[in-house]
Amino acid sequence: MNNEWRNRWREGRIGFHRDAVHPALERYWPTLAVASDSKVLVPLCGKSLDMRWLAERGHPVLGIELAEEAVAQFVAEGSGEVSRYRHGVFEVCRQGHVELWCGDFFHFHIDQALEVEAFYDRAALIALPEATRQRYAFHLAQLLPPGARGLLISLTRQDGPDKGPPFSVAADEVERLFSPNFELARQAVLPPDERGFAEEVWTLVRRGPERDAPAGE
Repeated sequence: MNNEWRNRWREGRIGFHRDAVHPALERYWPTLAVASDSKVLVPLCGKSLDMRWLAERGHPVLGIELAEEAVAQFVAEGSGEVSRYRHGVFEVCRQGHVELWCGDFFHFHIDQALEVEAFYDRAALIALPEATRQRYAFHLAQLLPPGARGLLISLTRQDGPDKGPPFSVAADEVERLFSPNFELARQAVLPPDERGFAEEVWTLVRRGPERDAPAGE
């Protein structure tokens, strides 16, 4: 899967990339009431313009991307000075309020996410095959503190075989994957596009640890 993803970027097969900010981000992010200075984690971020939208609203953004080409293109298409450094196994580029960590999301650990308080997923869950999605949902939960809020945009395919990525992820699977660690609510189901994909918009809040019952109960 990792090699396939890199090959897509090398060959320019990035039909999943949007040339505009996602309207669901503009519509539903404000409803989360995330503090403007909260750092936002964006897994499998590509070169998404959504990261610049978040940064323009004051959020420090931490994007994680496997393909070096995506990171290079994001920086080249942006403006401002770029600083580069290494953090563990990740090569990091910083431009303005956006940090791009180039490497495997599953190698990103909680000690590297100490300042993260929110997340945004438009193309991470749906980029992963079914066998990996549970691992992704669990790992994401481990990186986020109780109360962290996020926006997830999933896809369902109305007809035809699922030859992703992007993969079709039904609503019941989203609930099964995330409900153990998140309070989640489906906010919208958008009309199918020309490929038969319908986007579903979810808001999530990381559950806190269970409290011990008071003595005597």
